[in-house]
Amino acid sequence: SRGGAGMEGSGDASRAVADWRLAVWTLCSVLLPVLITAWCSFQRSRRQLLIRDIFRKSKHDWHYTDLFGQPSYCCVCAQHILRGAFCGCCGLRVSERCLKKADQRFLCKEIMMRGTAGAPSSMPHHWIRGNVPLCSCCMVCKQQCGTQPKLCDYRCVWCQYTVHDECMVDCLRTEDCTFGEFKDLIIPPYYLSTINQMRKEKRTSYEKVVPYCRKHWMPVIVLANTRSGNNMGETLLGEFKMLLNPVQVFDLSKIAPAKALQLCTWLPCNAVRVLVCGGDGTVGWVLDAIDELKIKGQERYIPQVAILPLGTGNDLSNTLGWGAGYAGEVPVEQILRNVMEADGIKLDRWKVQVTNKGYYNLRKPKVFTMNNYFSIGPDALMALNFHAHREKTPSLFSSRIINKAVYFFYGTKDCLVQECKDLNKKVELELDGERIELPNLEGIIVLNIGYWGGGCRLWEGMGDEPYPLARHDDGLLEVVGVHGSFHCAQIQVKLANPVRLGQAHTVRLILKSSKMPMQVDGEPWAQGPCTVTITHKTHALMLYHSGEQTDDDDASSLSE
Repeated sequence: SRGGAGMEGSGDASRAVADWRLAVWTLCSVLLPVLITAWCSFQRSRRQLLIRDIFRKSKHDWHYTDLFGQPSYCCVCAQHILRGAFCGCCGLRVSERCLKKADQRFLCKEIMMRGTAGAPSSMPHHWIRGNVPLCSCCMVCKQQCGTQPKLCDYRCVWCQYTVHDECMVDCLRTEDCTFGEFKDLIIPPYYLSTINQMRKEKRTSYEKVVPYCRKHWMPVIVLANTRSGNNMGETLLGEFKMLLNPVQVFDLSKIAPAKALQLCTWLPCNAVRVLVCGGDGTVGWVLDAIDELKIKGQERYIPQVAILPLGTGNDLSNTLGWGAGYAGEVPVEQILRNVMEADGIKLDRWKVQVTNKGYYNLRKPKVFTMNNYFSIGPDALMALNFHAHREKTPSLFSSRIINKAVYFFYGTKDCLVQECKDLNKKVELELDGERIELPNLEGIIVLNIGYWGGGCRLWEGMGDEPYPLARHDDGLLEVVGVHGSFHCAQIQVKLANPVRLGQAHTVRLILKSSKMPMQVDGEPWAQGPCTVTITHKTHALMLYHSGEQTDDDDASSLSE
């Protein structure tokens, strides 16, 4: 019995030890992955802090990517890399561990030459080794560059010329850069340093400064709204900085147009071209800033404006030949060529004054500037509903397709509800002081440009009836009526004509009763009884691209 009791005691002890071992191993198996994950997370956050610190202090425009879009090699260690950092201005690509070395070793594009004596009129090439663009050719032997699977060949960050390693000779390293295909659009760093010095000395005779004195120099300023439409602004900013001087490219989410346009005062009078990357609202914002130049007495510096349509409707862009929307299908190089070749035209801009009714109304009238159109009725209601929805959940409205789908939903809803019916009983319309008898309508639209509602030529309708010519520079407005949302949809697909109410230099609309939705250039609001007066304000200098046209353009080219 004693032997049995001893064996039983030893068995209990061994089971206890086994249980303890199992508990320890279980604890280790749970804690070890947690500790490893915590350690990796700590190291990752520490590494990200170091990277952000380098990005913040660097003169390079560094961005981090998890996957490069083409085979890439680190400019420091020459190893093949899938992810890492790249400079949005000079195009350097580097692995994460070599970032600090690259930042110290390589210079970025200089926006202004420093420490130069006199007034330089040229500068040497700025060569960067490796990661040359696909299908680029050597400027010496004319053969394709970048064909070897390694860090090889050179590219100048200004003229974009490429050279093989074996074709690179000492004379090319010191040769003056010609600035390549876009020399007429680029603001050279030596020009800015010279003008800066002359301003300090209070000299204003810029006529002999190169390239100010060059006949065909038309420097471009790029203003991009990174929040517009399909969120392509960020990508475009980097691509334009690669091709131009980074000082010419502005992010409108970080700097106001009025401040960016002060660069025009450093450049030749009547020669600057501005490329606005955004929707019609962004274009209106820039045109308002240009009007401020007139008020400040800087009228001789007013630029001509081209458009790269990134918004939802893009009716003004469509009217001026720049297309209904940009989704990356055209290379940035071709966009700059189009800006160089575009013709200058004028665009009427109108003052819209809304005066509330009431004996005790002491508020000042609301004043808007109109470039595209004013409306009251179903299309303004759709814009108002869309705007309210977007204010609640802005993250959902980052796609042009989603935006148009929401417009379609509210348009379909209004077809059933008809919230704007009997508009003709609620308003009075005067064209150039003459009262117009209104038929049964739900909406009135006052047009300055050819396109409306995201690509519809509203004034022309089906094109099967004679109608007066409509232009955007003749000082005349076209006024039409619509019977409802369904009628708008029919006009969109050329199954119906609008109710043409006339053309006029001055439009006056009196809302006698109730509250109605109104909009000016896509900015909607709900308005009570009031008087709306639309009069000519000024002209804007725009650029017209006479490239590819849509079917609508071909059918009505006479009207433009």
